Order: sequence, then C-alpha cells, then structure tokens
Amino acid sequence: MIKIGGRRVPMRELSPEERIKNFSSVPLGYTEAEAVREAQRCLQCRGVPCEVYCPIHLRVLDMIRAIAARRFQEAFFIIQADNPLPAITGRVCPQESQCEGVCPLAQDGRGLNIGKLEAFVADWARARGLREKLQIKERPQRVAVIGSGPAGLICAYDLRRWGYQVVVFEALHKAGGVLQYGIPAFRLPTEVVDYEISYLQEIGVEFRLNFFVGQNIPFAELRRDFAAIFIGTGAGAPLFLGIEGENLKGVYSANEFLIRVNLMKAYRFLEYDTPIICGRRVGVIGAGNVAMDAARCARRLGAEEVYILYRRTRKESPARDEEIQHALEEGIIWMELVAPRRFLGDEKGWCRGVELVRMRLGEPDSSGRPRPLPIEGSEFVLELETVIEALGTTPNRLFLKQAPELAVNRWGLIQVDDNLQTNLPGVFAGGDAIRGNATVILALGDGRKAAAAIHRQLSEAER
Repeated sequence: MIKIGGRRVPMRELSPEERIKNFSSVPLGYTEAEAVREAQRCLQCRGVPCEVYCPIHLRVLDMIRAIAARRFQEAFFIIQADNPLPAITGRVCPQESQCEGVCPLAQDGRGLNIGKLEAFVADWARARGLREKLQIKERPQRVAVIGSGPAGLICAYDLRRWGYQVVVFEALHKAGGVLQYGIPAFRLPTEVVDYEISYLQEIGVEFRLNFFVGQNIPFAELRRDFAAIFIGTGAGAPLFLGIEGENLKGVYSANEFLIRVNLMKAYRFLEYDTPIICGRRVGVIGAGNVAMDAARCARRLGAEEVYILYRRTRKESPARDEEIQHALEEGIIWMELVAPRRFLGDEKGWCRGVELVRMRLGEPDSSGRPRPLPIEGSEFVLELETVIEALGTTPNRLFLKQAPELAVNRWGLIQVDDNLQTNLPGVFAGGDAIRGNATVILALGDGRKAAAAIHRQLSEAER
C-alpha cells in the first residue's frame, strides 16, 4: 500500500506534440492501479473539508475509501447518487479552488486528485454499462426546465427522481448547453457528455431540442401548462470591447468561435459544412478558461502563433492552473500587461492586427485584483490575422425579451430569492442566468437547490 499522504500520482497525458494535431482528450485517465494508489493517499480528515467545500456536497470520502479498497462499482454508485454527471464534473470542475484546495495535503502541492478519481470511477462504470437503477414513484405534476446546461440537467434529474414529469426545452440541436458548445473535446469529450445525458433520458426525462421558449411556445403558455418552471438559460450572449475595427472579418467572440468548433464541428470541415477562419497568427483577448480553450483550439486549427493578450499578469488570471499549464505546453504565447485600443484591417475588410497599449498595475479594484492602468505613449501594433474576444458573457437576451415580466437586475441577471424563486410564483432560476459567468459545479448546486425548493412547493400544494 502506498504511504498515506505520499506523493501525488501523476495523470498520464498526450504529449504536446501529439495533442496540437487533434481534438482527442489530453488527460488519458488513471489505470485501476493508479487510482487505488492515489486514493490510498487520503488522510481521511475529520470534518471532511472536501465535502463541505463542494457546492453539491458530494460524498467524497466514501468514494475515496471505496476506490482505495478496489470497490469501484460501490464508488461509482456512491458518487452517482449525488451527481448524475460525474464524468463531466470530474473533468471540468475547478477542484483546486474547492474540494482539492482545502485538502491538507494541498499545502505542499500534493492535494488529493479528487476530480481525476471521480472521472476514473465514472469512466470505469461507463465501460461496463453500469448505471443506478432508480425506483421512481410517479407524480402527476409536470415541471418544465428551460435550458439543458449543468443547472438544468441536475434540476431535471432530481425532480425526476422524485417522480415528476420533467420536460427539458433546449434551443440548440444537442442537449448539454455549455458542456456541448463551450468546452472543447480535448477537455471534455463529446461522447462523455452524450452518455451522461442519455442517463436522464433513460430515467424518463423528456428533451425537446430545437425548441425556443418564447418563439415555439409563449412563456405565458408554458406557465399555464406546467406546475413549475426552472430557468437555466445560461449566459450565452458575448461581451464586446466596443472599439474601432471590431466588425472586421476575422474578429470573433469566443462564443461564436467555440460554438463553430465544438458544437458545429468546424474542425472537421470536410465532413461538416461549418466554416471557420483561423489565420497563421491569432490573438485571444482575455485570460480565463474560455480564453485558454479558444487559444488551444486555434492551435489545433493550424495557427502557428497564438497569443494570450491580457491586461494583468498571469498571477491574476482567473483560468485554472491546469489549463494555463496545458496552454503553455502547447506553445501558446503569453503577452501580459497589454490592452487593445483598436483593431486594424486591410482594404478588403480583413483583420490584420491590433493596436495595444502597455499597462501597469495599480491599487486593487472591486474584484480584489490590482487595477490595470494604461501607460501613456506606450502603444504598439501586433500583426494578427484572427482575434478572439474572450471577455465574458451575459444572460440570453433573446429569451428575456420573450419574458418581460421576469425581474432582472442592471446586469441582466434574473433576480431570485433565497430559494432561487423569481418574482413569478412557481418560476425558479439558477446557474449563469442568475450568476453571470460561473463554474459547472456552482450551476449544479443551483439546479439542485431549485429542484428541492420546487419539490417542497409542489408537495405542500398536494396536502
């Protein structure tokens, strides 16, 4: 048995030389022996901080104990009882700032690799066709879920477990929301997302795709037809700089770029009809996870030089450490303390570069990070053929226009109370629709909390 608290068992990965040529998963997963060795490092802390700091309070310790004893099936059923998407959350949650971040071993950089262990048991079960068999006591009430991203999926799952007739309405042609269109396959393989969603279908959740609430059916009619509604429409509207040259050809929002690549398979243009232009020199504005995804996609699409253009330094970047490290390994070039002033184009309307100004860091702003300040007279031009703006997103304005009675705040986020109920009785909301840009696991936490509130409300109405 490996020494408790010993060195972290590293995850095998594709080499950078291999992975920039395809969209295959970069992490290769643990073997059974590697997973057991990693699980046996657990200190089995009192107070289980890893569970306390998980937004959906997964039974992490019980899962780890089962893996350490090679009881993989038991480990899977432990985790799936709390989370219908373990293969997804194990891959994309920011564990280093949540469950792994509070592991006592993390102080020495040896925190238990909880996310990779969760993904291991989910993949182990998928390879064997194992799924939890639910005994569902049917209820007559119908509940609508608008949006099939993480918040909507777990809300639908919990409500279905309690027996409600759940219908998920999705505007796109595939369910999954940001899991399908926003996260590249090298981080989250499409087949993993499809498999996890198919479990919800198996237990009786109905999905209506290519169905836009507000157009295909009025929101008011949905309220009449369903006992309760959960809104998980996400934050799919991109933010823009609003500077000169933003309408040049070759300037994308990260949303458009990633949707074309991920959901519409632009990287397989000979098989799919979705075009995408990715020049030899690409600049990505921003330094969050979405910026890393866009930059790494551009590298795989053939770009020779890809720059992260960030107004602060790497230390202040909101991206996960793992994503930054992978980007650097793949040859992404960091250009810190710069901000765009305008995009430059040629006579045919194509982007040919960006004028940047150098920045310095001042006192902390409302985010707690040092405020970037421009250095007068420091402007310079960087030649680029493609620019991707990864500046964040706001809630889906198309849906909100069709539901004007919903109260929103000045940022366009849907307002909710402590139970995630909106100003409309029986209408709840969660995820990015109320938070803006958030993590998958926080969206799952919202979906679970809203489902519990809906269940309480409908149960009381039955009495």
